[in-house]
Amino acid sequence: MDKYLIVGLGNPGDEYAATRHNTGWMVLDAFAKASNIVFEDKRYGFVAETSLKGRKVFLLKPTTYMNLSGNAVRYWLNKENIDQSRLLVVSDDVAIPVGQFRLKGNGSNGGHNGLGHIQQLIGQQYARLRMGIGNDYPVGSQIDHVLGRFPAEEREKLEPAITLAVDIIKSFVLAGIEITMNQYNKLGKGPKLPKEPQVPKEPQQ
Repeated sequence: MDKYLIVGLGNPGDEYAATRHNTGWMVLDAFAKASNIVFEDKRYGFVAETSLKGRKVFLLKPTTYMNLSGNAVRYWLNKENIDQSRLLVVSDDVAIPVGQFRLKGNGSNGGHNGLGHIQQLIGQQYARLRMGIGNDYPVGSQIDHVLGRFPAEEREKLEPAITLAVDIIKSFVLAGIEITMNQYNKLGKGPKLPKEPQVPKEPQQ
């Protein structure tokens, strides 16, 4: 049976629950709820298991704290003998507006500490789904922003994106990264803004 590892990045503890930095956990919680499965406290993280059309899926919420997320990812890949091409990591991203997302098959960590530690241990060749948390904060306040909770108006934008993220995970398992990127990335860019009207130039005298 083919095995897949879906990782949602975040921090353990009530003080971090539902914070922007725990958006990865929120996505996996939504997937588990929709699949009627529960997480168990295991080594390096909370783990839930399910299957999709004959494929075994492991959901992992690392409890290593964000900066050591790679320890949990590497351990569960090795423990279950899961190929790295069947790994998908869900993280928050300040460079993307709330309610939008980007799915990529590989790439840099973009300054994200969790992705950075994973990269240190297993390299850049793994799929990642980056969920937007926005960057509407004063200079020097990024830590307060990512460890803060979404206000109501942002939650309204986030919820549809989380619902789509659950579908993305299923598509990743069943159809693969390329088909899933082609199908969903256009949905993650948010509504198109109307173009500015073209003002005709004054003729030169």
